Amino acid sequence: MARDPDTIEREIEQARAALATTLDQLGEKASPKRLADSAKTSVLAKLEDPKVKFPLIGVGVLVAALLVRKLFR
Repeated sequence: MARDPDTIEREIEQARAALATTLDQLGEKASPKRLADSAKTSVLAKLEDPKVKFPLIGVGVLVAALLVRKLFR
């Protein structure tokens, strides 16, 4: 059964519009700025966790003490 050309054209336009919307959404999700902001937020949240924060402070103090010791030897 043959379909009406106007109906086919309308369906094609709807498919194009849906595809354009999908591509815009994917473009926004894959935006480098958005990904960088998301990663930054994630890292900062992780660093605020005491289980991570205090050991990092300890390692920093240890490295600083070893450098000072090496310089004055």
